Amino acid sequence: MTSLRIPACFIRGGSSKGVFFSLEDLPPDRSFWDPLFLSVIGSPDPYGRQLNGMGGGVSSVSKVAVISPSDRDDADLDFTFGQVAVGNPLVDYSSNCGNLSSAVGPFALERGLIRLADGQRSVRVYNTNTDKILIAHFAVEDGLATETGAFAIPGVAGTGAPIRLEFLDPAGAGTGSLLPTGNLTDQIRTNDGRSFDATLMDVGNPSVFIDAAAVGRTANESIAELEADRALMDLLDELRRKAAVMMGLAEDEASAPAAVPKIAIVGAPQAARDLAGNMIDPEMADLAVRMLSMENVHRVLPLTGAMCTGVACRLSGTVPAALTKIPDGDVRLANPSGILPVGADVTANDGPSVRSVTVVRTARLLMNGEVAVPI
Repeated sequence: MTSLRIPACFIRGGSSKGVFFSLEDLPPDRSFWDPLFLSVIGSPDPYGRQLNGMGGGVSSVSKVAVISPSDRDDADLDFTFGQVAVGNPLVDYSSNCGNLSSAVGPFALERGLIRLADGQRSVRVYNTNTDKILIAHFAVEDGLATETGAFAIPGVAGTGAPIRLEFLDPAGAGTGSLLPTGNLTDQIRTNDGRSFDATLMDVGNPSVFIDAAAVGRTANESIAELEADRALMDLLDELRRKAAVMMGLAEDEASAPAAVPKIAIVGAPQAARDLAGNMIDPEMADLAVRMLSMENVHRVLPLTGAMCTGVACRLSGTVPAALTKIPDGDVRLANPSGILPVGADVTANDGPSVRSVTVVRTARLLMNGEVAVPI
């Protein structure tokens, strides 16, 4: 044999795709995991395309997930997420992927890790990266998750069956605290002496929010426009790394994790075209967001980043809240792929706290088979 064959599924979960493994099919020695995942996804790739693997050249499709039945009393499944860097030999386990969380239950049914009767069902998932529980609510038909339906999500062509994700007590997933610095707004000073107001918050994953106007932007720009501005991208990366130190995620800027904190510029919604060419109506959105991680602007808001944004919009005194319309229901976030609604159950009594954050996704099995790893 010239390759090792490992059972796996390739699944779209929300606006991400990833290779899903059952824990029992992977080497017990986890020191073998990183080289295996890098080979499967096709990293590192100096050409940035990951043609030699299952990745697609951007962070949202350069992901792996490991699933197993859970031994915990409060969970049915354990889920470990790995963010695979495109150009570097790095697998980052410092955060969760909210989008792939939607595919954990469907994968487990596909592989027989759990069994559910037909009908509307709920599965409790323990995310090992963040030590948090989420509940996935979805329909089951003939023992498998229902995929077809009329529900559409930003950034994904077509429609599917809704999967409602309820993230319980999601604050402090990466740092242990909703507000790692204790402040609703901090100041970050750059090496050239400039100072920026920023909200450093941890819901789902740690995130940093900057008023787009402070960096000469609106948060309604196209991805190409933002990524072509190298001075802006370098500034946001510097701010992100400094925030990582302030949040206790790194001892120094050089050692800041690649995936977190994510950083976003936010502003008032304006008329703009999404990536599919559709016009975004600013009256239908409460805040415009452009979010970055892994040195790229996200094509659609990462779900954990959207969760954090939604909570920040609900807390007076944060940078996003100062720019947000007062929403009656879900917070509607305009992003490069459309408008993403987020439900945030937040209280400010006796200090801010987050009971839960709810979002709706879809998922689709793309392949069930084996991945080949050179040996």
